[in-house]
Amino acid sequence: MNRNYQKELERLILQLNREQERTDGSGARVPRLLLHSCCAPCSSYVLEYLSQYFSITVFYYNPNITDSEEYRRRVEEQKRLIGEMPVKYPVSFLEGEYDPRAFTEIARGLEQVPEGGERCFRCYALRLEKTAQLAREREYDYFTTTLTISPLKNAQKLNEIGEQMAEKYGCRFLNSDFKKKNGYKRSTELSKEYGLYRQDYCGCIYSKQERDRRIQSRTES
Repeated sequence: MNRNYQKELERLILQLNREQERTDGSGARVPRLLLHSCCAPCSSYVLEYLSQYFSITVFYYNPNITDSEEYRRRVEEQKRLIGEMPVKYPVSFLEGEYDPRAFTEIARGLEQVPEGGERCFRCYALRLEKTAQLAREREYDYFTTTLTISPLKNAQKLNEIGEQMAEKYGCRFLNSDFKKKNGYKRSTELSKEYGLYRQDYCGCIYSKQERDRRIQSRTES
């Protein structure tokens, strides 16, 4: 039976709202969320949505981005968005270690696997495990990722891995499917509104090669 992860998130938010109401706003602590972000465009709607209910730290951990200049460009766009976007509760930024060797190691032997397969699943796990570790160390109430907003990412697999990491590290994972309820559409609107750089490949060398093949195919046809 397929789970509706977005409805699960909505039920949790409703529960949090009820708890806030019971305190009449006096001394109620806003739950802290560690949000793994893959890029500014994907985080735009997620921040607009979740900052109504959580105090968020955006954790930028993406060693899958092969090119260092591309990585820095995406980091700066993420920081710029956080600085410009109005939010109800605070949003801060935390950059993880940028070491592409971490991705190269988990991708070893899977270089020829098409995008969206086992290599991508290992990449999800690499980033979500680091997020879960940090959420545990710094005692965040929840952790999650912006990755489920992308129509090209496997939301079911992302939530499964997130739950596994939550159990492993003893912290709570926020289930999601952010592309639902026009989430992806809203992210494209916000990207235009803030003039965000929208990359056309995931970040790793393999996704870049696949993008280049698509461009070449269109040129030749």
